[in-house]
Amino acid sequence: METGRVKLSTGWSGKPMFRVVFDGLQKAFLYVLGVFTFLILWWFLSHFVVRDLPGPFTTLQTLYHLLRDPFYDNGPNDKGIGWQLLYSLKRVFLGFLIGSSVAVPLGLFLGMWNKLQTMFNPIIQTLRPVSPLAWFPIGLAIFQASHQAAVFTIAITSLWPTLINTAYGASSVPEDYRNVAKVFGFSRWTYLRYVVLPYTLPFILTGLKISMGIAWMVIVAAEMLAGGTGIGFYIWDSWNALDLRKVISALLIIGIVGLVLDSVFGKLQRRFQA
Repeated sequence: METGRVKLSTGWSGKPMFRVVFDGLQKAFLYVLGVFTFLILWWFLSHFVVRDLPGPFTTLQTLYHLLRDPFYDNGPNDKGIGWQLLYSLKRVFLGFLIGSSVAVPLGLFLGMWNKLQTMFNPIIQTLRPVSPLAWFPIGLAIFQASHQAAVFTIAITSLWPTLINTAYGASSVPEDYRNVAKVFGFSRWTYLRYVVLPYTLPFILTGLKISMGIAWMVIVAAEMLAGGTGIGFYIWDSWNALDLRKVISALLIIGIVGLVLDSVFGKLQRRFQA
């Protein structure tokens, strides 16, 4: 005699559908609770601790007005927040690409040859902790232009996590993999392409994710020094105008864009690590 069985529908993760829905609602509730708690703390600080600090409601109104027409252009000194954000993203991605194009191949070579790693490690450890702002005058002296100096600052400060992670991944290839490559007589290029690079890819993506976060943080300080355009310049210009509502609104935009960039790189990282 057969007994009846109820087959529960499952989601993409293999969990029962009701469990997937419950987990999603729980996560959404925690997100909303976190935002609400942040707003309450912000309101408390602005009303009872730092009275000059704009409250969340007036700041969100200012943010709404900024986003309602983000791409207006009334001349070089009066551009919408959308233009400022695009200028910053352009500099960030350009500096990030330059830094990554140096960090990845250099990290692979340092990881594959221990003598090179021993030779250059003191230089890397000396330059890595230098403040981003200290690099800006060097870039200004080299390129004689503030825009290129900002890109140079982003490139040289964002390459270190990718360089170090790539070198570590390339140097930690398991001995079994190396022995198999020797048995099959792999050339250096074949060994790099089919053994080192696939094994090191998760380490590279981790480094790229950290490097992008650093690049996005550095751009604000670099544009404050460079002036002219960009979200960092917008914050400094708003502060000089004593408009803290615009300053905090720009900070919120920076945080949201940083969250999006981190999520994109996080998904890319999980995809290749799966």
